[in-house]
Amino acid sequence: MTKNSRITKEKPVDFILIVTVLIMLSLGIVMVLSASSPSALAANGKSYTFVKTQATSAVLGLILMFIISKIDYKKYKYLDKVAYVFSIILLAAVLVPAFARDAKGAVRWLDLKFISFQPSEVAKIGLVIFYASYLTKNREKIGTLLDGFIKPILYLIPILAILIGVQSHLSASILIVLVISVMMIMAGSRMRYFITFGSIGVARRSRSVIHNGKIF
Repeated sequence: MTKNSRITKEKPVDFILIVTVLIMLSLGIVMVLSASSPSALAANGKSYTFVKTQATSAVLGLILMFIISKIDYKKYKYLDKVAYVFSIILLAAVLVPAFARDAKGAVRWLDLKFISFQPSEVAKIGLVIFYASYLTKNREKIGTLLDGFIKPILYLIPILAILIGVQSHLSASILIVLVISVMMIMAGSRMRYFITFGSIGVARRSRSVIHNGKIF
């Protein structure tokens, strides 16, 4: 075996993806500056207090993105169960008063003293890893009702129960459901399952709203 044959060729850089990420980051920083500069100026006399934090986080995110891009994505499938359990534990951690931080009546943040973050953001990544692995392992049965729809939905129940019941985080719940649903459909899950059960769910929820005046 020659030396050249042992060298693994790196995949070409996806410049479209990088440019898209940079544009979104730039727009986000500009929006934060526009929205937060008056309140920052009134609070501490400096207009750039919040935007500096946002810019620092953006730079750290880009560095982390570069590091993760060097890891073979196929290795993540071995972390599927760990990612799922860790996501649940992290979401449920807001029940611990020592770590929870209340924001406008909703407990959605974890305060670890050196950093504060929403566990739902980390859970989104963990769930993508878990479902990508599940759908790959069950690709031969993904068209069936049990393995292609019921089981994946059952895995979502603990996540949604915490997000809605504990954190009152409806937007994160909707986003997670949409992302997982798209993954399932792209993997081969039958659209008729989503239409049938989705219609039943909407009908029941609409009836509840009419009688009780509440969505949840």
